[in-house]
Amino acid sequence: MKDHVYKLIELTGTSTTSVEDAVAKAIKRAHKTIKNLSWFQVVETRGAINKGQVDHWQVTIKVGFTVEG
Repeated sequence: MKDHVYKLIELTGTSTTSVEDAVAKAIKRAHKTIKNLSWFQVVETRGAINKGQVDHWQVTIKVGFTVEG
């Protein structure tokens, strides 16, 4: 097995639908500019309330990717 070096970044995705959707949006956006995305870890989950209901979610994740070369 080849040894790898990873870089770790932190992102916050948002969604009015769900926590999972917020994570997916953050990863989808990162995928547009970063190669070799490997894994993620949820660091924090927050939300906003409007009129007694969940208005939107904010999920902060750490995303790891393999450094090339």
